Amino acid sequence: MARDESISLHETQPPAVGDQVSHNTEAEEPSLDQRDSRQWESNRKRACVLVGSSILQLPIWGFAMNYGVFQEYYSSNWTLEGSREVTGIIGTTCNGVMYLSMPFLFALFTRRWARWRQTAALCGAALTCVSFLLSSFSTHVWHLVATQGVMASLGCALIYSPATLSLGEWFNTSNRAVAYGVVLSCKNIVGSACTFLLRVLLDRYGFRITLRIWASIAAGTSILAIFLIPAHPSRICSSSHRTRKIPWQFLKHRTFYIYAIASILQSSGYGIPQTYLNTYAHEVTLLSQTSATLLLTLFNIPGIVSSCFFGYLSDNKRFPLSAATVTAICAFSSALSAFFLWGLTSQGSMALLVLFSMTFGFFAGGYSATWGGVINEMESEAAQRNEAIDTGMLYGLLNGARGIGYVSGGLAGVPLLKAGSTASLGGFGYGTAYGPLIIFTGLSSVFGGWGLLWKWKKLLHLA
Repeated sequence: MARDESISLHETQPPAVGDQVSHNTEAEEPSLDQRDSRQWESNRKRACVLVGSSILQLPIWGFAMNYGVFQEYYSSNWTLEGSREVTGIIGTTCNGVMYLSMPFLFALFTRRWARWRQTAALCGAALTCVSFLLSSFSTHVWHLVATQGVMASLGCALIYSPATLSLGEWFNTSNRAVAYGVVLSCKNIVGSACTFLLRVLLDRYGFRITLRIWASIAAGTSILAIFLIPAHPSRICSSSHRTRKIPWQFLKHRTFYIYAIASILQSSGYGIPQTYLNTYAHEVTLLSQTSATLLLTLFNIPGIVSSCFFGYLSDNKRFPLSAATVTAICAFSSALSAFFLWGLTSQGSMALLVLFSMTFGFFAGGYSATWGGVINEMESEAAQRNEAIDTGMLYGLLNGARGIGYVSGGLAGVPLLKAGSTASLGGFGYGTAYGPLIIFTGLSSVFGGWGLLWKWKKLLHLA
């Protein structure tokens, strides 16, 4: 109707030819300038989001991925009250709490609370810094568990969830995989570089001053990066409207539980070397602290490329592999490296430990990249049943399963280490106090690929 009125108005009062050309030219030029300006502004914000998300990997994962350095320091410089073996659960608890809280935080900040993402991330940064600061005044081992294992990890999860959601939304039309790849590479770079940084700080200043320095680093980097990441305009506009309900039909499918259980089992063993490898290298194989720290760096470096590699296998069009097959490759290969490389190390055998760090770090570190194939498989199942599926919520629940595995592995590690100190299981690494931990790591890695057995059973049943 408005268009008809506009046409009739122009018909009744036609402008002069010169005026019309001038008017159209003036109308077109601002339009092009506006489009260029909007495109430039959008690209600038996308770049800021990418840079901010990359910087945030430092305060989020710098401590969690390198807790083994603190674990080794606590073991050789114990000054607190309580059992020093309890410190073994801090690293796995830290990762577990972060992953367990992700399903809830992702659901919370997806739509309705999208406008509060930046505020939540700032609160998370404050909680993280206060936690590390309080941890520096610890006098009992449970103080470390509460501050480093629980409080700091909750703060990091509050930073991670809004930032990851915004990253996916700003790159929702193109280059999303590239953006995630850049951020994931930065995460593993942080895990590799912070190992020596924390080692130097601990040797020079002790754990109390080191934690205060780390709190300052986390505060400076997180606040800077958070202000670089605005919420996507579509989420801010839609937050005032009624949100769409999340479809939960996928919870009725056996496939989800197969892969969720596999993720729990795999991650329960994955956190063990991150926590104990540094201490094992120093105490059992009698390597220097520098060499032991190098192992943890070599453990994290392969993750820079392994996630991209297994993501490619999960989405390969030329030689398509099922999600069960790709997860089995990760699981069985990492299990073999635990059994035959870590388990067969002996005093002074640094070569085997280096090989174990790199192979286990590559195959086990790329396991979560197989979730892309899992999501694709569940999307296909939902399409066959004419059901809706929320892939974001599915990804959050798989992270939650990973968190359960981290926590359970950490809780199991303490009694396993005690059992190994009283019983001999043979020669090499198996005969040390870490023997049960090595066996547990290998077995849990194997069961991380049990989805392939379920797939074969299903195919045989159909045959």
